[in-house]
Amino acid sequence: MIEVQPIGRVVQGRESMEDDDWGDVVAVIELDGEQFTEEVLAGLADFSHLEVIFHMHGVDPAKIETRARHPRNNPAWPKVGIFAQRPKARPNRLGLSRCQILRVEGLQVTVQALDAIVGTPVLDIKPYMNQFGPRGDVRQPAWADELMKRYY
Repeated sequence: MIEVQPIGRVVQGRESMEDDDWGDVVAVIELDGEQFTEEVLAGLADFSHLEVIFHMHGVDPAKIETRARHPRNNPAWPKVGIFAQRPKARPNRLGLSRCQILRVEGLQVTVQALDAIVGTPVLDIKPYMNQFGPRGDVRQPAWADELMKRYY
């Protein structure tokens, strides 16, 4: 068993889980003032983007997927395993999102395109650095391109 304590929460942004149109969503992550001081965010505003690891707390554990299925239950797309797609109903309900940093003030980080709802526990944040991006050519199936057309 692994124990993880959230470093903060999403306190502003989208209120409900939806599949698409996250690109214009502005959200605020507020770090836990019991654990941290503003010093923990020193230098973060020098970066343009942030990676956010969060717990998808709104997903009912009884609905966790562990088998192959059609992404978004669309029969036009092939059945693929849960680890070959990025749905909410994952075994550990962990989300990973890259978003643009708009502002860093106090213990709050305002971002754009974070696909997490208000109340979401944030487990970690990391500045995005080009060197951590993919090396070499990136490939993905056509259904993934189609699925992502309206996501951001």
